[in-house]
Amino acid sequence: MIQTDAVVIGAGPVGLFQVFQLGLQEIHAELIDALPHAGGQCAELYPNKPIYDIPGIPVCSGAELITHLQRQMAPMRPGIHLGHTVSRVEPAEPGRFIVQTGAGMAFDTRSVFIAGGIGAFEPKRLKLDGVDAWEGRQLHYTMPAAAIMAGRDVMIIGGEDEAVEAALELTDEANADSPASITLVHRRDVLKAGAEQIAEIEARIKAGRLRFVAGQPVAYTQAGERLLALQLLTPESTRTELPVDLVLVRQGLSPHLGPIARWGLPIERKQLVVETVGYQTSVAGIYAVGDVNTYPGKKKLILCGFHEATLAAFAAAARLFPDRPAHLQYTTTSPRLHRILGVAG
Repeated sequence: MIQTDAVVIGAGPVGLFQVFQLGLQEIHAELIDALPHAGGQCAELYPNKPIYDIPGIPVCSGAELITHLQRQMAPMRPGIHLGHTVSRVEPAEPGRFIVQTGAGMAFDTRSVFIAGGIGAFEPKRLKLDGVDAWEGRQLHYTMPAAAIMAGRDVMIIGGEDEAVEAALELTDEANADSPASITLVHRRDVLKAGAEQIAEIEARIKAGRLRFVAGQPVAYTQAGERLLALQLLTPESTRTELPVDLVLVRQGLSPHLGPIARWGLPIERKQLVVETVGYQTSVAGIYAVGDVNTYPGKKKLILCGFHEATLAAFAAAARLFPDRPAHLQYTTTSPRLHRILGVAG
């Protein structure tokens, strides 16, 4: 059981900034996210696309924004627990909560900040009845270790950034751990990715380093416990069968509100209802910030999430430290904040 002042659920941009703002209030946080890396929507949906509405930064990519936020958060030294989905949040003794993950981690905390964006992200599954029996063996939703792919014929399913990046990664310079062959399969003959990525894909197809097949998996064949082939329905409504050795499904991610919907908090249109002083839910000590919350006038913008995280941190400080004067201090002049940030005044 990890004891802490705060648990922040969600390591997207608003969750990372929430940890930073809590740190300025001298509230230590443990950060939890279902994904194996920080970044949330920025990392999963538009890591390479430009963002133009971050104050003071004319343009940056989603990945660059997450890098900046992680650097900003670093002095707060949060506990970081990635690849963990929060399954339960329950009141404990007065003023405390028990937070548990599906993997068995448990936290005893004085406050909870839900920064889950539009929900926990899960890979879009290959929709073939029974095919999940090969998951972890011949079927993978994340890039398996190089040794697993060495010398095998790899089929990548998907047609957007994730699949294109996987195809480029696997068709880089050959080495002893490289697949024997790589086939990219997409339901249409048009890929959705950056112009440079698509140009490189086309060059590798032309050079014979990569094969592309347009089609939608509709069936499979097996022999005993081995997956042998996938049957594809082509855009011309014909069927073709491709031998299968190892399948890597990279069709993107789907957000799901998941266990949050079962925590007994008021929800409107899959969003948590909060008040607008400290962005607290109906339960004292549980806050919701970013795209996961709703209130009159709500706008789903990263900037608004940063504002909400700031006020939520102040509200939490007033609740956790009722005897401490709530003086507004500035990072430009405050020796206390300079000490927290580890910078010279």
